[in-house]
Amino acid sequence: MQSRWMALEEGKDPSTTVRTNQSRAFPLRVLQFFLIFFVLGLGISIVSMYMTRYFKVQIVAPVAESTLRPCLDEQTTVESWIRPPSNLLHTMNDTHLLWLASSVPRIKTYPFKRVPKIAFMFLTKGPLPMSPLWERFFKGNEGLYSIYAHSLPSYNANFTTSSVFYRRQIPSQVAEWGRMSMCDAERRLLANALLDISNEWFVLLSETCIPLHNFSIIYHYISRSRYSFVGSIDELGPYGRGRYNQNMTPEVNLTDWRKGSQWFEVNRELAVKIVEDTTYYPKFKEFCQPACYVDEHYFQTMLSIETPHLLANRSLTYVDWSRGGAHPATFGKADINEEFFKKIFESKTCIYNNQPSSLCFLFARKFSPNALDPLLGLSSKVLGF
Repeated sequence: MQSRWMALEEGKDPSTTVRTNQSRAFPLRVLQFFLIFFVLGLGISIVSMYMTRYFKVQIVAPVAESTLRPCLDEQTTVESWIRPPSNLLHTMNDTHLLWLASSVPRIKTYPFKRVPKIAFMFLTKGPLPMSPLWERFFKGNEGLYSIYAHSLPSYNANFTTSSVFYRRQIPSQVAEWGRMSMCDAERRLLANALLDISNEWFVLLSETCIPLHNFSIIYHYISRSRYSFVGSIDELGPYGRGRYNQNMTPEVNLTDWRKGSQWFEVNRELAVKIVEDTTYYPKFKEFCQPACYVDEHYFQTMLSIETPHLLANRSLTYVDWSRGGAHPATFGKADINEEFFKKIFESKTCIYNNQPSSLCFLFARKFSPNALDPLLGLSSKVLGF
């Protein structure tokens, strides 16, 4: 009121004075509002930091459950990281799988108790007709082996929950004999087996293979060997060097070219070299096609170039080529007797850890399904299990 009287005395319009005072007060109120908002925000931030630090409140952005799992699923212990996959049917493609499998700890000493295992890798079309014999072979040796099976994608295994083969099938693709898809399948088996840090040795087998000795003999033979059992020879004829393509230079020269059995055993170091290879793979894929059968040359040549000092240059799997043809002999029911196995056991001498040995073969192929019953009948007496 006083200001209105003063305005009247000075001859001014009172309403003009009121508007002027209001316009001056508005910026002050806005400033006060922002100051209050800032103080409140600062206070909330301080309280949140205090709670996070002292009460371990985790503020996590909304992301996929699979992304959170390493943090929330007890992934802070060594045991959680080294635990083998509980389900082999993952959704990784080959690129992701090979990349993951090629990861290698640089410190060679394991900071935990590790019992080395043999990974038995079955490369099959479908069923495993010799599975009852293998079940008997594996019984009582739990913790010393792992099993992986690669079959046609259309095949659905029906093993019971009590079988050692139950849910041991890996994600598979079609593998054609003599083509790179066969080596892809073998690399796929190795890569899946490498995901279990306890697997130290890797044996490739087919559905027609059988063990020739009990588990204890095979485990000690492989685990005590200084070398991996990959056949890798320089064959001069048309089925050896005659399959070489000069377009493979400079990565592979004619003098590097090797041939050997498809059925191998490698240790962990060589398994990693196989799955991580990007140098030799493109050359073999493009320039080793039938009548160059890549599964007889790719790993054999690559490992001979990279790690020749680690190879025994022979296979552990017995086959009979005496009947002629592109494939070895198949053994049926009529072939299975004690004399048959005596012939295998005494068929040759070999070198084991740089010493002569009469124990040369741990496995044999090819056995037809009708050979199963006589094999089971003789297994305890002849094979030792």
